[in-house]
Amino acid sequence: MGHNRKVHDGDKAARNKHYEKEMARLQIELSHLQTWVRETGARIVIVFEGRDAAGKGGMIKRITERVSPRVFRVVALPAPTEREKSQIYIQRYIPHFPAAGEVVIFDRSWYNRAGVERVMGFCSDAQAERFLQMVPKAEAVFIDQGIILLKYFLTVGEDEQERRFRRRIDDPVRHWKLSPMDIKSYQRWWDYSRVYDEMLRVTDTPHAPWWIVPSDDKKRAHVNCITHILGSIPYEHLGFDAPDLGRRQKRPKDYVEDGMPRKLVPDVFDGLAA
Repeated sequence: MGHNRKVHDGDKAARNKHYEKEMARLQIELSHLQTWVRETGARIVIVFEGRDAAGKGGMIKRITERVSPRVFRVVALPAPTEREKSQIYIQRYIPHFPAAGEVVIFDRSWYNRAGVERVMGFCSDAQAERFLQMVPKAEAVFIDQGIILLKYFLTVGEDEQERRFRRRIDDPVRHWKLSPMDIKSYQRWWDYSRVYDEMLRVTDTPHAPWWIVPSDDKKRAHVNCITHILGSIPYEHLGFDAPDLGRRQKRPKDYVEDGMPRKLVPDVFDGLAA
């Protein structure tokens, strides 16, 4: 048993090392993409949809953790206000679309209408059907206006979803990830299956196809999805003009520290290790 455990741990360590090495390479490529987007004025929209607990947040974190939030913006809209409910459905998403030189990542999107809103009765079946018929045309307009649109749907198995939900229940730092809507999505797995099947079938178009990301294995999903994003955008390496830092100015002879007491945060670092 001990020998088998060591082999397993060794395999896991090697796999984690491979994953981090690959992620480091991909994040360098994302930085090249960022430079290209900024310099060319490209406008990119990336939509992440999928099952609750499928790993959308973790995927987005890995995409954005080494790039500028001024170029890569994440949009995760709350429930609509009463005013927004009276608007054309997709209207509240349009103001968040990218200007030149921006990548906007939607952590859930206008496809809420075809998923949670339909299952939970926040819209009627007729409204959802109208949405499904309208949205491919709207996305065609976005693309005709020069936007690069990528749509990803993350899947997760029933057993793995339950395991992740139970981790959220047991871990205080994950409690915020568990909403009443998550519980409903767990209980109504097959209702969601039906509406997602229809959504993917009707809105998978040649100009804006859905790409499915199996995510029971989060590390594999991260590498596969980010690799696909990079391969779907015709960016180039534009190089980096290293600035000349020059020389720092000398301390002026007449500079005198003001002597005012400063409030330093208590140094607890060494005590934590004791």
